Amino acid sequence: MSVDMKIISLLRRTLKKRRKVHYISSKKELFYLDEELSKNKVFGLDTEFDWRTTYFPKLSLIQISVKRNLYLIDCLEVNPEKVLKKYLESKKYLKIFHSVRSDATVLSKCLGCFAKNVFDIQVADRILSDGEIQAYGKIVKKFFNISLKKTETNSNWLKRPLTDEQINYALDDVDYLLEIYGYQIKILKKARLLKKVFLFSKKEADLGNKSLKLLRIKKREKKLSKRNKEIFIWREEIAETKNIPPTFIFKDKFLQKLSKIDSEDVSAKNKVMTIIGDSELTNKFISNFL
Repeated sequence: MSVDMKIISLLRRTLKKRRKVHYISSKKELFYLDEELSKNKVFGLDTEFDWRTTYFPKLSLIQISVKRNLYLIDCLEVNPEKVLKKYLESKKYLKIFHSVRSDATVLSKCLGCFAKNVFDIQVADRILSDGEIQAYGKIVKKFFNISLKKTETNSNWLKRPLTDEQINYALDDVDYLLEIYGYQIKILKKARLLKKVFLFSKKEADLGNKSLKLLRIKKREKKLSKRNKEIFIWREEIAETKNIPPTFIFKDKFLQKLSKIDSEDVSAKNKVMTIIGDSELTNKFISNFL
């Protein structure tokens, strides 16, 4: 898909950074991106995706910022895995994110790229602000007194062509990362907190790089009984196989009800069917747990 670069250029004129924008939607353009990234040891990165009707996220865009350029990779048109993998997984290149766990989750699940050597500006801001977690827009406001429009957060990122508003929103999400990192690193060095930020950033990236099943069970395992946990994992595995959200099988609030159904109950099947609503999955559940 080709995009009128004049439109993008006009959008960029509304921003103070004035980096040149490159829209990547072909193998030839990926080759160009590869050459350009190899010249930069530090770059900012963000993703846009849809995650409403599937188990795995659907990647739409990857935005990358370097000193003088911004890159929008259209992941519906071209697969950037081979190019990005060597940069994302190399410790020679520093990658700047906001909330790296989210982007690491998307990149690892959609492209098989596992982010390493990362700096999370949200983590840095939290450490410098005594534990308060701030959205990207608030951090930008703090450093630049610029209010970003967030109206496209929940827009349809799988629809093409992208609107001017979506493109502008996507560019905003990486346009300030490098500058914020530059400001934060000076403050962190003076406070002797830089090592701590890198350590916590790595932990966040490592969590994002884990399997979704492990991430989800880890969040809840302390609250789940052994039987609850077994049912929870069963639901995750079914959802992963069918690539549907686990809640499409049954909602979290029904986990306790399912775990309490007794195999001796003559109406057990009906009770399971009422919750799950699918005869095939109901029979599988009964076979496994009753």
